[in-house]
Amino acid sequence: MKAIVQDHYGPPETLRLAEIDVPTPSVDEVLVRVEAAALNAYDWHAMRGDPRIARLAMGRSRPQARIRGRDFAGRVEAVGAHVRQVRPGDAVFGDLGDANGAFAEYVRVPENLIAPKPANLTPQQAAALPLAGVTALMGLCDVGQVEPGQRVLINGASGGVGTLAVQLAKVLGTTVSAVCSTRNVDLVRSLGADHAVDYTRDDFSHDARRYDLVFDLVGNRSLTALRRALTPTGTLVLSGGGVYRGGSLIGPVGLITRGRLLAPFVRHRIVTLTATPSQPHLDTLRTHAEAGHLTPVIDRTYPLHEVPQAIRYLEGEHARAKVVITI
Repeated sequence: MKAIVQDHYGPPETLRLAEIDVPTPSVDEVLVRVEAAALNAYDWHAMRGDPRIARLAMGRSRPQARIRGRDFAGRVEAVGAHVRQVRPGDAVFGDLGDANGAFAEYVRVPENLIAPKPANLTPQQAAALPLAGVTALMGLCDVGQVEPGQRVLINGASGGVGTLAVQLAKVLGTTVSAVCSTRNVDLVRSLGADHAVDYTRDDFSHDARRYDLVFDLVGNRSLTALRRALTPTGTLVLSGGGVYRGGSLIGPVGLITRGRLLAPFVRHRIVTLTATPSQPHLDTLRTHAEAGHLTPVIDRTYPLHEVPQAIRYLEGEHARAKVVITI
């Protein structure tokens, strides 16, 4: 099969298209013929081994996972002896997690990391859902504990996670303020945002509005600024740091670490989020998608052999919403 492989950390030029063996599923795994895969900021971090502290988990001198990519959608090709929930021919989507491997014609994945593809979505749309969707869902519900009637601010609303978080927050009955650049104001409004905050003109931390939940997906503001936007008992959810462009030891982990250290000493709830693959979360996303509540926004699509160009586009901060690979 064809796959995008990487033998050492570095820029997109370290990725290459190669012919490798089709993986064989174990007894509790499924072999999926990939129809589409989606890019995440995670992919370029993994490609570069950046921040360097992440190499303790990804491989100190070279990537442990040779094939890049996490999110995918496709059809089941074969199943292991203990697999009971799917059968060959079923349309599925999922997240391979740190195992990676989605930028390939086939993936081998544990049964508990896939779910039936939303019937009303294309493979490209379905592939755009897993990691970004689970991050949005966990940030708002699992750790954010958002309730109907609350006011929510999403910092980074035009990104892959943000565009889904805006839609989910509206489904959950909240009033949504979406922080984005000028060119994305119309986009976030079309997704249901009640207020679009153009960060090139307005500073949400000095605005008169106060929020029950601030969901930070960018990591470009201090804890003081983020907390200033909260009600006295509001919740701050810290997730990643899309503004981080690489080249440091700890990268966006610094803001998250400071948040954890501060949390016990302030009235605000400060919680951090690490999204993990989960079949129940995928099922929830499918339910919302099939109900018409959730539609992934796709910026561009690239063929498999152009994954290096796709990642370069994502790295350059030109992308909004999702970039998808067709296979």
